[in-house]
Amino acid sequence: MKKILSGLLALVLAGALFTSCGAKQEDKVINLWSFTDEVPGMVEKYLAANPDLGYTLNTTIIATTDGAYQPALDQALQAGGKDAPDIYCAEAAFILKYSKGDMQDYAMPYKNLGIDIDKALKDSEIAPYTSEIGSNTNGEVDALGYQTTGGCFIYRRSVAKEVFGTDDPATVQAKIGGGSGNWNAFWKAAEECAAKGAAIVSGDGDVWHAVENSSDKGWIVDGKLYLDPKREKLLDYSKALTDNGWSNGTQDWSDAWFADMKGAGAKPVLGFFGPAWLINYTIAPNCGGSKVGEGTYGDWAVCNSPVGFFWGGTWLLANGKTKMSAEKKEVVKGIIEWITLDTSNDGLLYKWANGTLNGEGGTKDTVASGVVMAKSNGELPFLGGQNMFDYFVAANKYANGKNLTQYDEGINSIWRDQVRAYANGSKSREDAIKDFKQTVSDTLGIAY
Repeated sequence: MKKILSGLLALVLAGALFTSCGAKQEDKVINLWSFTDEVPGMVEKYLAANPDLGYTLNTTIIATTDGAYQPALDQALQAGGKDAPDIYCAEAAFILKYSKGDMQDYAMPYKNLGIDIDKALKDSEIAPYTSEIGSNTNGEVDALGYQTTGGCFIYRRSVAKEVFGTDDPATVQAKIGGGSGNWNAFWKAAEECAAKGAAIVSGDGDVWHAVENSSDKGWIVDGKLYLDPKREKLLDYSKALTDNGWSNGTQDWSDAWFADMKGAGAKPVLGFFGPAWLINYTIAPNCGGSKVGEGTYGDWAVCNSPVGFFWGGTWLLANGKTKMSAEKKEVVKGIIEWITLDTSNDGLLYKWANGTLNGEGGTKDTVASGVVMAKSNGELPFLGGQNMFDYFVAANKYANGKNLTQYDEGINSIWRDQVRAYANGSKSREDAIKDFKQTVSDTLGIAY
């Protein structure tokens, strides 16, 4: 476990500081749990901008690697006491466990913080899928995020010119069937890419994220494992990509996958499916340069995906089980509102969208508020000057938040292992499906 305490908090815990009313200063601490330093950095900014609150931050960061975060968070929530999380974060892979599932009892509905949530959602034009995911089984909002992670097709301009004769986003979108709701045009485009010696994607994982979150139903229906026909089609897609050489056969997050982002793979790759964060935090750092003319920097653009989907995201929750004072509850309310609902130019959402949280020239990202996105500038040199918000705003509206379950992280991994086994010829289609169902039953106890 990694504990992050400010120098001020160290003095506080030594009993050196007291509030004006005589209470010990250690009572004025916000306990925050997260799996990255992103949200802690935001809260630090908020508290620094509001020094009159007199609160300090006690942050616990545990990476999601090897599933370490959830068990530790659950234990901290269940243990309670003065060190229990006041605010905690959950990502898309397991947010439903905390907003609708086994740990939902520990989430405090935003309305219980004093937020007029229905009005706030409407006034901010929050992307519907984000509030759907963060709502409990009674329809109350327990969690919201600051990002939106609706996905587009992120493509190499030079490869598009070689294959299609143009890098124009509208033309490329038409070629891949962007916005059509099906994959028919995309596979024709894959044939065109192959004829020019290019791969349409790096690996089947690039298609999977679009397939997964565009399905009609999730992995669990009526308490049993369910294989949505759209997700089952990944078997065919992965097999076609492998057999026809339409991809470079990489696995996402591997060195080979990153190599394709800088054009160093076996074949040039047309594109990747993903949200704005994939551009900022994955493709850009692996493009082989930091300015136009270096690596593939500036050789990218975005257009709509054939199907609407989202990938990833972080949601903020408040602990409903702590004996939070009225004063602390007001501070927690202010933090959560500033990060998830404030549409002013001083709110986190505007600063995040325009790359100004840490000063001018920072990373621009898509955010949950349509109001903020409408007044923000998404032009990126990395995309050849294209305004990515022109496409990502629509992508966020198309995303569906109703096909998630709290077991997605584990089931997805099992499913993709079986899909790869079928695609590389080591299993039949029937055996891959059978082994998938049995493995889910054996490891997660979910009947099929």
